[in-house]
Amino acid sequence: MLRFTKMNGAGNDFVMIDNRIGDLQLASEQIAKICDRHRGVGADGVLVLERAANGADFRMRYYNADGGEAEMCGNGARCFARYADRVAGPREKVSFETPAGVIGAELQGELVRLAMSDPQDMRLGITIPLPDERVAAHFVNSGVPHVVVPVNDLENVDVRGVGSAIRRHDLFAPKGANVNFLKESGPRRIAIRTYERGVENETLACGTGIVASALIFAASENCEGPVTVLARGGDELQVSFEETQHEFRNVTLTGPAEFVFEGTIDI
Repeated sequence: MLRFTKMNGAGNDFVMIDNRIGDLQLASEQIAKICDRHRGVGADGVLVLERAANGADFRMRYYNADGGEAEMCGNGARCFARYADRVAGPREKVSFETPAGVIGAELQGELVRLAMSDPQDMRLGITIPLPDERVAAHFVNSGVPHVVVPVNDLENVDVRGVGSAIRRHDLFAPKGANVNFLKESGPRRIAIRTYERGVENETLACGTGIVASALIFAASENCEGPVTVLARGGDELQVSFEETQHEFRNVTLTGPAEFVFEGTIDI
């Protein structure tokens, strides 16, 4: 029996597992079973807490619902920080290793402020040819590769259809990219919807997508931070940064991380 904790960050939900002992080896099929919303716990992904190897407090491993390991998850990282605080002893700050670099987190009650890795490979004004249209978009790697598509009608955009086509496009092969649809909603405010690879569907929130969208918005609209982002699940998150000629540094993401329940599952 595997003991777990269920958490959510802005509606993006996760199964948290403590593997500091290091004896747990989960196969992709087992992870997919855990995330199955009908026959498992149900989640967008699994986060595993492990011992660090390079000087951070912990190591965070993130697996999408299909069982594949991903580089980083912003909403998951906030949950990870609060989970580490609960199972490994209280602390105001925590650092953890990820394939996207070392992430720092500051706990502020139910809110967590993440110090993100510097974004890479920002490309503004790209065109993505699809069978029925040519999509004007932008790209940035905010720890995970993200395409950002500005739209006028966020409610009626075909997130699953267009998102799936872009996510698998040859331009982003072989790993693909997450796809965010962005609409400006006020001064330094945007709303987004996100199609996530690995989940292969729209999710209620995506932390690295929120960061990517905020940075793209700041760069394309030449606005200063912080940028407030409304996620599909209804939560508002804040992205702060320093910017010089489209070079972003000291990027932070602040938002909720909530405990839901604990339990065991036979895998």
